[in-house]
Amino acid sequence: QVPLVESGGGSVEAGGTLTLSCGASGDSSRFSQFYCLAWFRHAPGEARERVATIGMDDSPRYSDSVKGRFTISQDDDKTNLYLQMTSLKPEDTAMYYCAASYGRYRPCPAAPRNYGTWGQGTQVTVSS
Repeated sequence: QVPLVESGGGSVEAGGTLTLSCGASGDSSRFSQFYCLAWFRHAPGEARERVATIGMDDSPRYSDSVKGRFTISQDDDKTNLYLQMTSLKPEDTAMYYCAASYGRYRPCPAAPRNYGTWGQGTQVTVSS
């Protein structure tokens, strides 16, 4: 297991912007070995939701609820994953998790069960 670490969460007002980051604890080069990467979120009382995915052989994909507002990306050496969140809404409030898979899926899956490596989560709170 490669421990993942998220950062960048916080509290913002509606309409604001946050950028989340995710990387591997320890040997950062191991992060580049994952085939599919994803951001999920989990709000109290709701199911864990795929926010966005990106893969070695797959273009970025987004849930309908964030399309046009959020952008998933990686740095050039593939050692970090980002989620830029703009025009934030109160309904975006949740714990956000970075997830990774060695599985050679195409497209990268939306179901959490397909990702074997997870971070501890970072809280995003959007006030109205």
